[in-house]
Formats: sequence, structure tokens, C-alpha cells
Amino acid sequence: MFRMNDIIHLKQEGRELNEDQIAYFVRGVTDGSIPDYQISALLMAIWFNGMSEDETVLLTEYFTDSGEKAEFPDIPGKKADKHSTGGVGDKTSLIVLPIVAATERGVYMPKTAGRGLGFTGGTLDKLESVPGVNTELSAEKFRRTVNEIGFCIAGQSRRLAPADAKLCALRDVTATANCIPLIAASVMSKKLVCGSDCIVLDVKCGSGSFCRDMHEAEELARLMVRIGARENRKTVALITDMSAPLGRAVGNSVELIEAINVLDGRGDEDLTDLCLTLAANILYAANAADYDECYAAAEETVYNGSAKKKLADLVECLGGDKRYIYDTSLFAESNVSAVLAADRSGYITDIDAMDVGRAAWILGAGRSVMGAAIDHTAGIVFNKRVGEYVSAGEAVATLQTRGIDKAQAGMEHLFRAITIGAAAPQKRPLVLKCIGGKY
Repeated sequence: MFRMNDIIHLKQEGRELNEDQIAYFVRGVTDGSIPDYQISALLMAIWFNGMSEDETVLLTEYFTDSGEKAEFPDIPGKKADKHSTGGVGDKTSLIVLPIVAATERGVYMPKTAGRGLGFTGGTLDKLESVPGVNTELSAEKFRRTVNEIGFCIAGQSRRLAPADAKLCALRDVTATANCIPLIAASVMSKKLVCGSDCIVLDVKCGSGSFCRDMHEAEELARLMVRIGARENRKTVALITDMSAPLGRAVGNSVELIEAINVLDGRGDEDLTDLCLTLAANILYAANAADYDECYAAAEETVYNGSAKKKLADLVECLGGDKRYIYDTSLFAESNVSAVLAADRSGYITDIDAMDVGRAAWILGAGRSVMGAAIDHTAGIVFNKRVGEYVSAGEAVATLQTRGIDKAQAGMEHLFRAITIGAAAPQKRPLVLKCIGGKY
């Protein structure tokens, strides 16, 4: 018989928990027999003292087994999943999944996603910028959509990995979210519970991410790849830059519009290349072809319109109006639009991702508490990116929101985020490292 006090004490001393102790903990989280204050105490002890790889693998496995598992027995090909550790302006799932489906290489992508808590909404909120879209699907409709169009993005059922869902909520409010073993167990359990054959991870590195430096990002990426290998899943991790926002839009509808532009072949060049690289690695991990052929197949879907059609098909399957995918002028506009102008001439040398995120949250694009309403129209669209020249008085970014007061407060944060210098900065690649794949 275990006592939670003893387990907390062991981890406070930096000792390794055994399988029975981890099983007891996860079972108590799932059935509610361990109170939140004791769960939080153990989370804090783990945050301070870490977990071994064996502990992290066991935690992942027990998270995975804490509830139901998604079954897709009638999918004829490989099942793949993609996960990003999150960042400012990260709309890659809305681009990558339609691309993979449109290649028609026998790779299917059933993906559960979440809602944002912080600077912007999550992938579900961005999709729901289209009127009528409902991402809360029954298991049967989720499976049917995957079979019909090759992928689906839907809300995560509370029955899947419920222990992880409980811990995620507590990590948010106990300042233990940025703990590498807890992140790894959380991410990988959600991938394993959906029965993925192969997994591609986009691990963000920089000011706008959990991992602020390359050492942390590589530690997390390698740990998740090793967990995947131990669970017999082909796992690839790309470490990508999040020192500046990804793409030119930060918000909800503005990010969906940018995703549509990429699928039209007229999106931001760096964002497009990153999405093609992620899609190619998914196909490559699924043994669809060699990497160069996978990249070429992914690129072709962007320029022949087939990937955009897949996104429109998803919107229609989710009850939305697919006309919005073909005519972005249909999206609702914000009440207030304000322009941030450059106070001097020079090159944009830095756009701090976290400060941009805070500005977007102030504008109304994000939430303070789970379940709160968000403004789908709120956000920021950059007229200039890092490395580009701007003249004094020229527009650097456009802010969209519902009130003058929000626009003014958001403007103050955004102004602090942008640095203008005399010399152009050295171009920094978006993909910093790849583990298990290619680029």
C-alpha cells in the first residue's frame, strides 16, 4: 500500500520512482482519489528534480492506458500524426495535414487538437473562425472523416488519456508546464493513444516557446524520439526556430487566412518551406517514397490546388461554409484596425515572439482562463518581417481588435517587440536540426 506523501518525498529527494509507484499515481489522478494539492506537490518535485528516461517512458505508457484508445481498423494505409510544441503564429497543422492527404500516398492523419490558453486560440479555434464549423465530433464521425478525405482535426475526447488531461490543467496553474519529462510524456501519450504508426514532432526553440535554447529543445526532441522508438513507432523530430513569430499572421482568422494563402501557393516563403518539410518527413517516415520524392509530391499539391481542396473538404465535413476557403474576403472584419509605423528607417533585426504573443492576447485573440470566449477577428498581420528594410513612417504591422483601448495597449507591447537596426541581420534558418528525418 502506497501513501502519496511517501511518493512526493521520494521525488523531493531526487530519487527514481518505480513502476508500481507511477501506476498508483496515474490511477489516483484518473479516478480522483489523489487530491489536486498532492498532485501539484509531486508535479513541483518533478519540475525541480526531473525524471529518468525509464520513469518518463512509464509515465507515458500509463497516461496512454488511463482511458480509451482511438481505433481505426478500416483505414487501409499508414496512420501518421504531427505535433508542434506550440509557438506564436504556429498554424502548420492547418497546412501540413491537407498537403499530406492530397498527395494520396496512403498516409492517413487522424489528429486531435486543443484550444489555446494564452496569446492565441489553438488549432480548433482557428478552424472555428469559419462559421458553422464544429470540431466536437463523435468517434464515428471522426473515423468517417479520416476515411473520406484522408485526415481530420477534431477536439480531444475526454476519454482519451484522461490522466494527462488532468495533469495538463494543473501544470498550467502551477507553473510546471515547462518541464521536459512532463512535456514528453504528455505529447507522446496523446500520439500513442491514437494508434499512430509514425509521428513527426515540431519542437520549437526560442523566446516564444517552452524551450528557450537549443540545449533544452534538443533534450526534449531526443527524449520523445527515444520514447517513440521504445514503443515501436517511427518518430522524427525537427527543431525549429521560434525566436520570431512564424509567418506573417498571429491570431485566429488571420492565421487561417495565411494558411489558405500557403495552400494557394502565395504564402510566406519560410512558412511554406517549413510546412513542406514537415509534410515530406511525415510521408518519408511512413515509407511512402524517398525524401526528395516526398518533398516534390507535397510541393505539387500546393501548386495544383489539391491541398486547398482538402482543407475545404474538412471545413464542409465539420459543418462549415467551404466558400470561406476559396474567398477569404468572407471572413468577418474587426471593428478597429490600427497600423504600427516604424519610428526610424533601417532593417528589422528582431521581432520578439513572446512580446508579439502578449500583444495578440491583449487584442482579444487568446484566453485568460479555459472556456473563455475569444475574438476570432483579433490579431496581428506583419507588413515587414525580420531582415526586411523599413522606412520611417512605413507600416510594420496592422493590429485588429474590437476596441480602441485594446488597440492602444496592444500597440505598446508590439512596439517593444520590434527592433530596427542599421545593418541587415544574418538570416537564421527555420529548421535548426532534424533527428531521425531529413531536411
